Amino acid sequence: MDSRRFGKYIVEREVLDEQRLEEITQRKTHSDNQSSLTERLKDSLRCTVPKLKHSVMSSLPVLYWLPKYSVWDYGMPDLISGISVGIMHLPQGLAYAMLASVPPVFGLYSSLYPALIYFFFGTSRHISIGTFTVLSIMVGSVTERLAPDVNFLIQNGTNVTAEVNITARDSYRVQVAVATTVLGGLIQVALGLVKFGFVGTYLSEPLVRAYTTAASAHAVVAQLKYIFGVSPTRFSGPFSMVYTLKDVCSLLPYTHLPTLVVSAVSMVFLIAAKELNSFISPKLPVPIPVELITIVAGTLISAYTHLNRNYTISVVGEIPSGLSPPSVPDASLFGEVIGDAFALAMVGYAISISLGKTFALKHGYKVDSNQELVALGLSNAVGGFFQCFSVCSSMSRSLIQETTGGKTQMAAVASSLIVLVTILKLGPLFQELPKAVLAAIVFVNLKGMFKQHSDIVTLWKRSKIDLMVWLVTWVSTLLLNLDLGLVASILFALLTVIFRTQMPTYSVLGNVPGTELYVDIETHREARDVPGVTIFRSSATVYFANADLYIEALKEKSGLDISKMIIYKKRQEAKQRRRERRAERRAKRQAKKERRAAQRAAKHLSGAPVFSVEEEAGSWRNTCVDGDVTDREQQGCTERENGTVFIIPTTPRTPDRWEYLKGGEPDCTSLGSISELQEGDTTTLDSSSDDTLSRDLERISLGSLGKWTWDIHSIIIDLSTANFIDIVAIKTIKNIIHDFSEIDVDIYIACCQAPVVEQLELGDFFSETITKRSLFVSVHDAVLYCLNHRGATSIPRYEPSVDTYDGTKL
Repeated sequence: MDSRRFGKYIVEREVLDEQRLEEITQRKTHSDNQSSLTERLKDSLRCTVPKLKHSVMSSLPVLYWLPKYSVWDYGMPDLISGISVGIMHLPQGLAYAMLASVPPVFGLYSSLYPALIYFFFGTSRHISIGTFTVLSIMVGSVTERLAPDVNFLIQNGTNVTAEVNITARDSYRVQVAVATTVLGGLIQVALGLVKFGFVGTYLSEPLVRAYTTAASAHAVVAQLKYIFGVSPTRFSGPFSMVYTLKDVCSLLPYTHLPTLVVSAVSMVFLIAAKELNSFISPKLPVPIPVELITIVAGTLISAYTHLNRNYTISVVGEIPSGLSPPSVPDASLFGEVIGDAFALAMVGYAISISLGKTFALKHGYKVDSNQELVALGLSNAVGGFFQCFSVCSSMSRSLIQETTGGKTQMAAVASSLIVLVTILKLGPLFQELPKAVLAAIVFVNLKGMFKQHSDIVTLWKRSKIDLMVWLVTWVSTLLLNLDLGLVASILFALLTVIFRTQMPTYSVLGNVPGTELYVDIETHREARDVPGVTIFRSSATVYFANADLYIEALKEKSGLDISKMIIYKKRQEAKQRRRERRAERRAKRQAKKERRAAQRAAKHLSGAPVFSVEEEAGSWRNTCVDGDVTDREQQGCTERENGTVFIIPTTPRTPDRWEYLKGGEPDCTSLGSISELQEGDTTTLDSSSDDTLSRDLERISLGSLGKWTWDIHSIIIDLSTANFIDIVAIKTIKNIIHDFSEIDVDIYIACCQAPVVEQLELGDFFSETITKRSLFVSVHDAVLYCLNHRGATSIPRYEPSVDTYDGTKL
């Protein structure tokens, strides 16, 4: 199909290149953008009343919605929702404090203060801020690492007993937890103020789900000592879970049976009650508080049967009533916990923002990611001064708050009142609560996280790379602990992104007849090639990491091995120059022969023959060079360095084949290395030898150089997928344009976004030879230009002509 026939399938219109587009649209130049940036900066620094009001409203969202709050419409739903969530706060706060390795009352503190802080600064209406399983485990790993039991053994003289000073240990662990929480909160506030709310996007959904799944395994292992009533050795660092699990298994023969019975009964009751609750919950206005019923029943049974005294079942112990005064955290611990604090900040924010956006999308309002980061950071930082450990939103409590009719964060105020009453008046009532009951609550509440293992099957069907992220996150978190596991997971997730950009899909596009659409010809049957034009596109942007691969893919897709073709072209040009020089020398020698012949003729006519050794030597030399060997010269000829002329056969067995060698020994050069010789190094005289040389030249110059003819006159590079371009990519494209111009193939660029064009301008891409006329608004504009400018008549074709050294063409 030629271009004239193909033209009727092409939609014709005005061709728009980048320069024409700027003339039409008056696009701002880089200097204009800089001036507008200066104006925007000046405008942002101006202080006006509307700007001040907007700034205050965005920093304190409660000032926006609280004046509009309708008690009649929202009051009762928020109250019922708040009471339901507050009831859940009590058992979860007590249980998750055990995960954090701090006394249970600090779990109640963490359920009170952060929720009140979020009420003023948060933008989500439905999430419940408080204790959460994963963060509690992460805090517990820090406290146990920096405050292990071995550091608080009670000494009696020179002997060391096995008893641990629990009061001193718990006090120091609270300091560690508070320092970690405050530092993590400050990190969140700082990131939110500089508008780094997008950092949570680096924690993808497969990564977060795998991380929480592995963290739940850490929670289970941490609670095994309360379930079986054993005292395993505490480990920290990589493989700590493996060592702890191994130690627990070795202590199973020493299981405390009364504790195991309490754990089993509590778990059976919780599982049965939750299943019943999920079955009848649609018929109830509020769900049944299963956890609260469990801890109340466990406390009553333990108090009246004296489980701690009669069966030595471990109980919660003293819970002080009243609120503790605020205190400043120990800043000397910041250097030891900064890595853990950053991990807590990132994980807590990722969980909270994902839940917040889910509810916002469902109920039709907007969540500000940067303000959420500030709100969560303030909840942690301020809460740390009141002995709270790290908190974030809880999925179970948030679902209860939303399903029971909660409309605003007034529900958080109601739930905080429930927790406050418990701390002030009801706290001492739970002193006889067995720790095994709290461990059972943690166990059962982790059921949802263990169900996330089904993600493996789902991801296997949908995305193998996301599955690899899930598995690597899960394994690294299990083995390397929560902090190092998170770092390894993020690094691997980023590597997958780099891998995908380094190994994109490269395609050649074809036109859909009658349209301006250009699609991959390998995946669309109706797409047709544009004669003489190759349209090349990469599925990823071009940058330093994949620039070399981009060039190789362009060579492969276009069928033009540009490096070999340039070498071939240069050899052909060199051969042409050699032919011209040889022809010039032949002409000179022929003229000299004619002059000598004229001189001989004149001497013959005069009758006075003269013999000249120099003329005879010159005659012998020219005879050897010109290839006119007479019968008298069959002994062979060669010239030594001193100018003496000899004639020798190069092949004794075949005296009819002769070679002329200049400046070397007769046997130092062979036909097999002819591509390495300079011009005139070898001249074959016999006709059969001419054929052999021609075949070898064809094998060397053409056979080893791949494709030597082509029907492509233009290549269009589609940069629609590029959102940026760096210096390496700019140099790469300039080299592509230069190299393909060597073989008369034009390179055009299409679909450049405005930021990419600006980066090309800043990178000195445009010059006298590369102008904006080579950039087109769309692929179709570039195709129209190529067909109108080159068409089918400008197709370059290098014919495989091989010349012998005597100037005749084969």
